Amino acid sequence: MNGKFPTAIVGRLTKIIVRYKLLSITLIMLAAIWLFSDFTEENPYFKITAKDIEFKIPKGFPKPVYDFKNNKPTPEGFVLGRRLFYDPILSKDSSTSCASCHQRIAAFGHMDHPLSHGIYGLIGKRNVPAIQNVVWGESFMWDGGVNNIEVQPLSPITNPIEMNEKLDEVLMRLKHSPYYRDAFQKAFGDSIISSERMLKAITQFIGLMVSANSRYDQFMRHEDTLTQFEFNGLMVFREKCAKCHREPLFTDESYKSSGLKPDTSLRDLGRAIITGRPNDEYTFKVPSLRNIVRSYPYMHDGRFRTLEQVLDHYSNGDFYMVNVSPELLETRNLSSLEKKEIIAFLKTLTDDQFLYDRRFADPTYSR
Repeated sequence: MNGKFPTAIVGRLTKIIVRYKLLSITLIMLAAIWLFSDFTEENPYFKITAKDIEFKIPKGFPKPVYDFKNNKPTPEGFVLGRRLFYDPILSKDSSTSCASCHQRIAAFGHMDHPLSHGIYGLIGKRNVPAIQNVVWGESFMWDGGVNNIEVQPLSPITNPIEMNEKLDEVLMRLKHSPYYRDAFQKAFGDSIISSERMLKAITQFIGLMVSANSRYDQFMRHEDTLTQFEFNGLMVFREKCAKCHREPLFTDESYKSSGLKPDTSLRDLGRAIITGRPNDEYTFKVPSLRNIVRSYPYMHDGRFRTLEQVLDHYSNGDFYMVNVSPELLETRNLSSLEKKEIIAFLKTLTDDQFLYDRRFADPTYSR
């Protein structure tokens, strides 16, 4: 062939090169569209309907403290609140979102480390509490420093260790965002972006985080059974633990001293920071035990990583504080068997339907 390709072969190769070049360009364009468009609006997994935001009081639950009377959930309001919850735009350096600490995999607590982390890698003083059934909450934070769910987000937003931002700066960034101007328009009927509307939207999102379908709940509704070992744990729990961790919310919303020796590096006086009363020193809010297996580490400073360690502390009765809550005296000398039974029961409080609910998934993850 005298060292030359036939004309037909050259033509065929040229067509192949052109075809694959066009295919590559097409793939690049599709990738760019996927990356830079608001993919979540088209992804049916994240779509929210009117049915998704219906609020119903679960069977056996008391009347909520927050009733949505002046903040009726809508699909648009919920979607806006969800986006705000997962968006680091609320923090000073745009590095930290609500979800940075309140992780879905940990029942919206934080299992990575004992204490909360904020901007610039700063470390807080307390363990991250789980978010669930907050509309039944009378107060919030470990010290009860917030008494209304609608204003609770202001605490982490303005906290110098967590998000360290001024509310005016947050609102300015939201107003400069085409997405948020459109989202507020859809949620509230116009594009006015205010702190009240921002907080109401976040409240719609976290307020609908209701956990009420664990195996314990199904047992109480006569839809499922517990093993004998788990049932024994429930009986021991009711005898030894339920005065503070009251069913069905598994908290009585009170503040107790757990008898832990204070971590002097944290200098945390607990509830006394709010009330100024000496009797409230080193008392902290009784947390709910729902999804407790998933929301470790435990206690207000996250010092225990296992439930076994928690029960060992309560069972040993070697309480450090003079104002230790008298209810804890009933947990002294739990037998090894009783501790295992209690833990078996606590595992039935895991609500997989809540933990894997698509409504609460991160919509920004798909972008």
